[in-house]
Amino acid sequence: MTAPTMTAPQLALARNAAEAALAVLPTSRALVAGDPVIPDAGTVIEGQAITARFTGAASGEVLVVVGQDLADALRESPLGELDLTAAVRPALEAAARVFGPVVLDPGQLMEPEVALSALAAKDGSVAVPLRDETEVRAVLALALSQWPGDDLGAVNISQRPAPGRVASGRGGLDMLHDVEMEVSAELGRTRMSVRELLSLTPGAIVELDRAAGSPADLLVNGRLIARGEVVVVDENFGIRITEIVSPGAE
Repeated sequence: MTAPTMTAPQLALARNAAEAALAVLPTSRALVAGDPVIPDAGTVIEGQAITARFTGAASGEVLVVVGQDLADALRESPLGELDLTAAVRPALEAAARVFGPVVLDPGQLMEPEVALSALAAKDGSVAVPLRDETEVRAVLALALSQWPGDDLGAVNISQRPAPGRVASGRGGLDMLHDVEMEVSAELGRTRMSVRELLSLTPGAIVELDRAAGSPADLLVNGRLIARGEVVVVDENFGIRITEIVSPGAE
């Protein structure tokens, strides 16, 4: 395949997007951004791909392929199975925002080969391998409807940009430490018939299955992890933890 041409600033932008993604991408190893390449079958690695479109100062699509180690760590987390798309979304956002203020769609999980093939079919697509000392461990790929600096002199995509910044290497569950999760507090539950639900009006009282003064539950992605008492912090409700629930005890 003939290598496409890109301007030196465009190569730098692709590299910057990869480095921005690396700063917030959960990884188990120290990675650096490699040379930009054409997204094709040779770019595929074993793992999962998360892709999202963005619009705003620039329009296009951004894709991250993560290794199977991250997918497995999220699936086997002590807090239960975690959402891979949510875990990788900060990296997608960081890469897209290199091109200015943008709005990212929710994103979707895809097989790496399918996602990269679809991206490669678009004009202005480029992939940046994220590698350790031995092999590629993740991939950041982009396709923009119009790259900034399209009117500048072009260079071959194989031109080597400046060395990338190293991402901190982490092992085991450490790679999940920066993954954001939804945390909620629950005062209690009850069951109601559809008839009872439809009859609810302002002022109606719904009795819960929890006695007054009982601790509230703290849940992470719907999984009980702690209990505590409700407090007020600067006019907002909060939970003062009184008990940590052991895995499986719930």
